[in-house]
Amino acid sequence: MRRTQDERKAETRQRLLDAATALIAERGVAGTSIDALAEAADRTSGAVYAHFGGKEGVLVALLDELKDAVAAAIVEESQADDDDDQHLEVLWRNFVAPPPLAGDVWVLLEHELWLYACRNPEARPLVAARYESARRGIADAVAADDGESDDAVGTLLIALMIGLEMQRRLDPAAVPDEVAYRGMRALLESR
Repeated sequence: MRRTQDERKAETRQRLLDAATALIAERGVAGTSIDALAEAADRTSGAVYAHFGGKEGVLVALLDELKDAVAAAIVEESQADDDDDQHLEVLWRNFVAPPPLAGDVWVLLEHELWLYACRNPEARPLVAARYESARRGIADAVAADDGESDDAVGTLLIALMIGLEMQRRLDPAAVPDEVAYRGMRALLESR
């Protein structure tokens, strides 16, 4: 059975994203060349440019795909229970150990994108927009009982989770889940 051109394009795109997941998490954005990415996917460098425009485009597409999968998992799990503590547990668990990937690759890639934007001013607006979207989504998800969203809560929760995740990555015993839940609860109770 012959595959259509759309099917071949989709396969190439997915192969490039899979290769990017491994290479960028291992080597970083700067340490991953277009040629290495193409070779790992058994494609040409032209395929990388055609699908993504370059490394930044690959990383953003990969992170968007992962972010959407994590968001869907959080929404699905959160709908099963109305308990606020349960929602915080679901948020934290999916942040530090997202379901679409084994281990902590997603957060490593997010750190890579942040570092890339810090070093490349032209990428800053794109990354800032990603953070704005995340802040808004979290603020809306944890809106007060009256339905009023507080943008500061989204900003503070993201900052808290990133900081806790960074510490946990280096010393897992320093940030057990209960410490994360306690910090998130305290933040929400302070509003």
